[in-house]
Parts: sequence; C-alpha cells; structure tokens
Amino acid sequence: MTMHAGRMADVRLENLSKAYETPGGDVVAMAGVSLSVASGEFIAVVGASGCGKSTLLRILAGFESATEGVVEVGGAPVTGPGPDRGVVFQDYGLFPWLTVRENVMYGPRRKKLPKDDVAAVADRFVAAVGLTRFAGKYPSQLSGGMQQRVAIARVLANDPSLLLMDEPFGALDALTRSDLQAELKRIHAETRTTVVFVTHSIEEAVFLADRVVVMTGGASHGVPGHVSRVVPVELAARDVTAPEFNAVKREIAELVHAVPAEV
Repeated sequence: MTMHAGRMADVRLENLSKAYETPGGDVVAMAGVSLSVASGEFIAVVGASGCGKSTLLRILAGFESATEGVVEVGGAPVTGPGPDRGVVFQDYGLFPWLTVRENVMYGPRRKKLPKDDVAAVADRFVAAVGLTRFAGKYPSQLSGGMQQRVAIARVLANDPSLLLMDEPFGALDALTRSDLQAELKRIHAETRTTVVFVTHSIEEAVFLADRVVVMTGGASHGVPGHVSRVVPVELAARDVTAPEFNAVKREIAELVHAVPAEV
C-alpha cells in the first residue's frame, strides 16, 4: 500500500538540562544536551538505564519541562503536549472498549474531519500495519505485537510531524519484535515522518536509524546524562549478520559501556 508523505519537522535541542528536586537537594539528571534532527530523519537514542533517554523523549513530547536550554520542533518552542508530536510507549495505551478501527479513528474524529475522511485515514493505517482482517477486533482479542501495531497506526493517523517512540518493542518476543522493526522501517520509508526512537537494543538502533545518539552518565555514575557521541549508520543494507553491521554495533557498544566523562 502506498502512503503519501505526512508532515515533517526538524528538531533542535541546545544545551538542554533537567534537574529534579529531592529531599537531599537537586539532582541533575541530564545536562548539556545539544542535538539537531533533520526533517524526515530517523534517530535512535541508546544508553544504559538512568542516562536520560526517556527524560529526553518526555521533554520533546512536552510531558516534562527542561530546567535549562532550548527545545524546538519545527522551529517552534515546545511548551507542552501537542498534536504535532505522536508518542508510542511500550504499554500500547489502547482504549479497550474500542475496536482496532475505532482506536485508529479516534484522533481524526477529535479533529472533526469529515466522516468519509476519518474512515479513509483509519483504513489506510490499519492496512499499513497489516491488520485489515482484524479491524473489528478489540485489544483484548489481539496479541501484544498486534496491539503495538494498532498503537503505531493510531499515532500515524493523527499525521504527526514528529513520532516519539519509547522502547515500543521492549515487551515483545524476539520474532514479533523483528517483524515490527521491519514494518516500522517500511512505514518510515513511505511516510518520511521524523522519528526519535529510544531503545536499550543496540542492534535495533543500528537496524532502524539513520544516526544513533549514544547517551552516557546518569545518577548511578555520578555524572549527569549527556550525549557522548552521534554515530551515523552508513550501511547499504541492514543485514544483522553482515560484518559491516556488526562493526557498527561494536563501535556503539564500546561507547555505551565506556566510563562516562565529566560534562
């Protein structure tokens, strides 16, 4: 199925910091993060637990505010959640009382699009994630992988300019995860929606992304989370068994496991 390109937005983070108040004083979770993401680019963010990956995503989504720094999407400052940014979490977040098709229709309906347009958009993205035969089923009747497909379709149906994904495949079995990685890569190639994808899996990051952002540090290291390196993935094909693919994996793994430097 051919999908027309949706809206795209570039992302600019400049000297981003996030501190939390605790009874023992402020804890700086993340500091000095600067990053630019081009419109239509797929960026993966990797790093050990506590390095600030999910915090970075929540700030981009508008769920949290940065303590310092610039956060812009499409040239506009991020001041809170907005329909220009779609978020997919690990836990699906589907409405259990709605069918697959109704879940996907939810956003376009809230935009008060014409009824025929709402139906066409829903059918388009239900088909895009391979669930046309299951359009009338409820989330409880679907496997975890199928529910995650619905979650992706529901977000894409809102035509976001930026897609934010926080470990979306982390709870799935290896085979389902592999299938959905391939599906997401195909959908991105067709829609060219800008994507920021947080994952613990270096292999997943190398398979999906144009560039991999490596974050290190965090409270357990005594150093605020920060970007240590941005690694371009310049592979003609994403064959996980190829020596070239595994060379990039090793490079990123060494960066992830290196002792964090001071920011």
